[in-house]
Amino acid sequence: MKVILTTDVDYVGYMGEIKDVKRGLARNFLLPKKLAVEATPGNIKVWDQKQKIVEKHQINRKEDAESLSAGLSNLICTIKVKVGEEGKLFGSVTTQNISDEIAAKGFKVSKKDIVLDSPIKETGSYDVIIKIHPEVKASIKVEVVNEEEQAQAPQESAAASETETVASEAKTDQDEPQQEQENQE
Repeated sequence: MKVILTTDVDYVGYMGEIKDVKRGLARNFLLPKKLAVEATPGNIKVWDQKQKIVEKHQINRKEDAESLSAGLSNLICTIKVKVGEEGKLFGSVTTQNISDEIAAKGFKVSKKDIVLDSPIKETGSYDVIIKIHPEVKASIKVEVVNEEEQAQAPQESAAASETETVASEAKTDQDEPQQEQENQE
């Protein structure tokens, strides 16, 4: 069955395309959700008139995707996870985790746009590809780190500064009696 897509549909096509799809997909999914209209001669004429609007929409989407890609190009996402022995994660880092971290940095990326070759199940640094637009892709660096190591590092620096403070106070306390003795003489 031939349909004209009214919006971009994953795994089917993009807005404005005339696609030949199976009847079940068209009747049970695309047509009821108004993602497509049947490709009759009348609908094709109407759609040809709307084609200019569609072209502008696609050009705008591509420009937006290119600007987003430029912003994401130098992005490094650090994801803190609980880790077992030998750097193995409890579970895995998902596209949702990556999407949330990117959103925290101020960019909007759908988890469906993130492409993982295989699940991330170990700590380390990974290159992840994001399909922003059919013609535009971005690559970001995702660093998976142990949650406990990150927590221990600030505690160690706090403990070190606390030790320095105690040592400087002890030194100050020792200096005061000497100054008092010098003043008495």
